Amino acid sequence: MNISGRTALVTGGQRGLGRALAAALLDAGATTVHVTARRPVPSDDPRLRPVELEVTDAAQVAALAQRLGDVSIVVNNAGVDRSTDLLTGDFADVRDEFEVNVLGLLAVSRAFAPVLAAAGGGALLNVHSALSWGSAGNGYSASKAAAWSVTNGLRAALAPAGTLVTGLHLGYTDTDMTAHVDAPKNDPRDVARAAVQGILDDATEVLADDTSRFVKSALAGDPVHLGLARAAA
Repeated sequence: MNISGRTALVTGGQRGLGRALAAALLDAGATTVHVTARRPVPSDDPRLRPVELEVTDAAQVAALAQRLGDVSIVVNNAGVDRSTDLLTGDFADVRDEFEVNVLGLLAVSRAFAPVLAAAGGGALLNVHSALSWGSAGNGYSASKAAAWSVTNGLRAALAPAGTLVTGLHLGYTDTDMTAHVDAPKNDPRDVARAAVQGILDDATEVLADDTSRFVKSALAGDPVHLGLARAAA
């Protein structure tokens, strides 16, 4: 898919990987990237348009889709990680992870599906994780697995409209979300470049690093090996 001259939307686009994804889209020729945050801050780059958005607020998401009718690339990057233990953690935190990481992704995808169709299909990129396939035994892992399934369903549902649906998977990446982790991490700019190249190549899936490639390969084996005990992000 050609990105040059297009308008994009990146949820959670003012920090971490989202900020890198917005920059990579601009580098690939996008003219405008709307970047959302719960509390957006002004941007020095006029090509970046900060937008207030709470992805769990369906009415707010729908209103944004009505307003941004020129968008032809949507990146679902917004996410939360409470690292909530599935058995002993606060159930409200698990619910929050699913509300943002799964239902928020789905709400944005549903709202912008007609917008993308009107643009001739466009592209939908959903940010997942190596933990879509390997579990650390927490709500974040489970929500990423559910989001991967949602993406697979959206890919089939949006194909008749010509919409490219791409899933991005990655291990630990150097963002605020992983600041507490003492382990080797990806540069978010490298991950973002790989993701945008995936859109350019019409790829349905991007495995951004060795971690995601290794964990996906484990799907062919006994599922007992998918319990990673927090070995990936």
